[in-house]
Amino acid sequence: MREAKKNIRKLTLEELTEQMTLIGEKPFRAKQVYDWLWIKTAHTFDDMTNLSLELREKLKQNFTIHAVEIADRQISADRTIKCAFKLHDGLVAEGVLIPTTKRMTACISSQVGCSLTCKFCATGKLKRVRNIDADEIYDQVALIKEQAEKEYNQNLTNIVYMGMGEPLLNYNNVIQSIDKITSEKGLGMSPKRITVSTAGIAKMIMKLADDNVKFNLALSLHAANDEKRNYIMPINETNSLVALSEALKYFYDKTGTRITYEYIIFKDFNDKIEDAKELAEFCKITPCKINIIEYNPIDDGEFQQANSENVDRFANYLESKNLVVSVRRSRGKDIDAACGQLANKNKAAFGL
Repeated sequence: MREAKKNIRKLTLEELTEQMTLIGEKPFRAKQVYDWLWIKTAHTFDDMTNLSLELREKLKQNFTIHAVEIADRQISADRTIKCAFKLHDGLVAEGVLIPTTKRMTACISSQVGCSLTCKFCATGKLKRVRNIDADEIYDQVALIKEQAEKEYNQNLTNIVYMGMGEPLLNYNNVIQSIDKITSEKGLGMSPKRITVSTAGIAKMIMKLADDNVKFNLALSLHAANDEKRNYIMPINETNSLVALSEALKYFYDKTGTRITYEYIIFKDFNDKIEDAKELAEFCKITPCKINIIEYNPIDDGEFQQANSENVDRFANYLESKNLVVSVRRSRGKDIDAACGQLANKNKAAFGL
C-alpha cells in the first residue's frame, strides 16, 4: 500500500532540507521551496516556476499542499468582505476582511465549528468538527491580505483570531500559525498587530504567559458576575471569574501586555449601571481596555441589541472610572459577517 503523501507545510526548514536529500536533490533547494510555500504562498508545486520540472514532479510524488481556497465571497454595503474558506478535506470555515479608515483587519477562524455553545453566538450552535491546522490558518490570512491589496489597494494591518472556534482549544496550531505569520520567512507582520480572543480558559491563558507570547490577548467577557456569565457562556462554570482574574493577572505580570475585554451589550441583560459597576471592579485586576460591542441578533432571537442611550450611559460610567473604553459598531451585518454571526450560511457550506 502506497504511503500517504506528507503535508509539506508541516515540515520545518531543517526537516525539508533532509527530505530534499532523500529525494536526491541538493540541500539548498529546501530554502527555495520553503520560500515558495511561506513568503510567496504558492498553493501548487507548479507555481514554483524557478524550480526544474523534474524537481516539481518529485515534489508532487512525495508531498501535498493542503491549500485553502475561497469557495464563496460576499461584500457588505460597508465594504466588509466575508469569505467561505474551503479546506483540503472539503470542510468550510469563514473569515472576514474588515476595512476602516485607519485599519485593514483580518478576522480568522481557528476551528471548524465550536464546542463552547455560547448562547448569543451563531458559531456556538454548530458542532466542533475539527481544529484548523497552522498552515490553513496562515492561508486565511494570506488570502485576506491579498483581498485588501486587490480590492482596496491597502496593506493588511491587523489580525484578530475572533472567527469560528476557540483559539486556546487549538493552542499549538494557533501559536505555530502566529510564528509563521510574524516570521521574516513568512508574512513578516508584527505580533503587536495580532490579537487572540478567548472565551476564557484559565490554564491556557497562564500557558500563554509562560510561553512569553508577544501578541495581544482579548477576553470575551460579556458579564462580570458568575451567574450571568454562566448563563450565556457555559465555559464559565469551569473557569470562574476568580480563576480568570488570577490567570489574567499572571499573564500581565509575565508579559506586560494589557488585556482587552470584549463586552457585547445585550438589552435588559447586561446593560445597566449595576453591570457597569461590576465590570469596572473586575477591570481593576490589570491595566486594560474595554471594547463595548453592539450585539448582532442571531436566528433564535433570545437576546436583543441594547438601546443607544443605555450603551452611552454604560460607557460614560466606565470612563468616569478612568477606564479606556471604545464602543464598536458592527460591520458586515447584512452578510452575517459581524461579531457572533459566523455560522457557515454561505453557499460553499451547502455544496452549492
